[in-house]
Amino acid sequence: MVKIAQYSDIVMDHFMNPRNVGEIENPDGVGEVGNPVCGDMMTFYIKVDDEDRIEDVKFKTFGCGAAIAVSSMVSEMAVGKTLDEAMSITRDQVAQQLGGLPKNKMHCSNLGADALQKAIEDYRSKKAATKE
Repeated sequence: MVKIAQYSDIVMDHFMNPRNVGEIENPDGVGEVGNPVCGDMMTFYIKVDDEDRIEDVKFKTFGCGAAIAVSSMVSEMAVGKTLDEAMSITRDQVAQQLGGLPKNKMHCSNLGADALQKAIEDYRSKKAATKE
């Protein structure tokens, strides 16, 4: 018997109507992560304002419904936050905002937070390089 994961209404909404899908032209930072075991791949693009706040986030995700929902939720959680606030978004916070994820899908919330953090790190490394 195949057991089907039970998803919250919030997960289903973010899967069926993902927010912030796409790519930012000339992004300030790009973060890409993947899990070769499950095949999920996420790329996050960020635009940062003069006060180090994330003014726009877009993502492209190849993966399961949970991966798409996680990407959508992370993008919503990050917009308007300072870089430090966005860096502190955890997988547990993402899962909580989604109304929970099945245990076998929790790795997806890791990927979303990781991709955002990599985009911020990319932005910071580019900014530091211009100051040298």
